[in-house]
Amino acid sequence: MSTFGSPGGGSIATKPTPPQRGSFPLDHEGECKQVMLDYLSCMKKVKGVNEDECRSLAKSYLGCRMDRNLMAKDDFKNLGFQEKGDKAGSGKDGKTEGETKSPGELRW
Repeated sequence: MSTFGSPGGGSIATKPTPPQRGSFPLDHEGECKQVMLDYLSCMKKVKGVNEDECRSLAKSYLGCRMDRNLMAKDDFKNLGFQEKGDKAGSGKDGKTEGETKSPGELRW
């Protein structure tokens, strides 16, 4: 049922929920803008495929934000970046059981 037009306006006060990793300031000064634009052009060039080149740009963008206190400092492994050869939870060939993966394919 709609509360539109009901007495009292029907406004319900809701409490907003913060993001999981907390809030961070926007880059109003454009300190990391060039790295962000490079990343976005890379993603456009590869049509959204998760390529290593674009991942390195994303990592440098997050590093730029952490260096300038625009986000909380954190390990890159906690942000989804693994070291080369470090495949947590994978078999001896780098894939989990029953997994077939195309190069650059993003898996959830």
